[in-house]
Amino acid sequence: MLAFKRLNQVFQSSKEIPISNRSRIVFMSDCHRGDGSAADDFKPNKRLYMHALEHYYRAGYTYIEIGDADELWENRSFRRILKAHEDVFLLLRKFHVAKRFYVIWGNHDIVKRSRQYLSYNLYYRRDPHTRARVPLLEGLESHEGLILRHRESNARVFVVHGHQADFFNDQLWPVSCMLVRYVWRPLEILGIQDPISPAKNHKKRNRVESVLERWSRDNRQIVIAGHTHRPSLPEKGLVPYANDGSCVHKDCVTAIEISRGCMVLVRWCQQQRGRGPLVTVRQVIGGPLSLAELQMRIAQRTSSAGARMHRYSQ
Repeated sequence: MLAFKRLNQVFQSSKEIPISNRSRIVFMSDCHRGDGSAADDFKPNKRLYMHALEHYYRAGYTYIEIGDADELWENRSFRRILKAHEDVFLLLRKFHVAKRFYVIWGNHDIVKRSRQYLSYNLYYRRDPHTRARVPLLEGLESHEGLILRHRESNARVFVVHGHQADFFNDQLWPVSCMLVRYVWRPLEILGIQDPISPAKNHKKRNRVESVLERWSRDNRQIVIAGHTHRPSLPEKGLVPYANDGSCVHKDCVTAIEISRGCMVLVRWCQQQRGRGPLVTVRQVIGGPLSLAELQMRIAQRTSSAGARMHRYSQ
């Protein structure tokens, strides 16, 4: 299967990062930051996202952005996105300067795989007052995938956007990009949904997630992905596949956290307490799930599969 081949390629070429029970990591994806117009899906949840990210910065988390952070299919110009959300990028700069920021590119921001593109658009910005060129995310690297190696359990967590399991949005991404930019963007403003997006097409979403789950199961590998916008954590006895959801849900932002060697799925939303004003709250909607426990499940499955093969060979 071509999707398995693509995921294998990414896994084999991914940079490995050591983590431990002392590490604090947050995964967010599918922000789809736009130009601030009516077609900008990120705009309604921007305050929630900023509140969450400021919390994670203060708490010492490393931020891993798992693709489709910027909507570069609908928008040809990154400069317009930067102008609309300059405060977001200044917050990202804090993570970057602290060496706590990793970028994985997805299908909607696939152009970030080019160092030349990063250098031209993200390394520096123009100061709005002096017009001088000042540092932004200078030296930033982008990745198609990352592997986090947990020291205590030796578990490996493969982090990838997930569009590699989606032929139309991977192999045919230039065609998809043109359709989104010139056909579905104008129609979306009128309320017509894009059928090629797994986030808006249930059958397509189920198909993509099925491929990611099968790859995770067959390779006995913990996977954290985005792309489908459906948040999930592995349930007991099931494949070790997780999804951080997106930042463009209606009235909430979802994320996956890893701290003290455990994975937690959270939602940031606004809530009214009593008769007071709305406040932004963090809600745990899945987990905690121990990386050591997940790794133990994988090892048990591997040994039982080996035993079945041994009996069969006799």
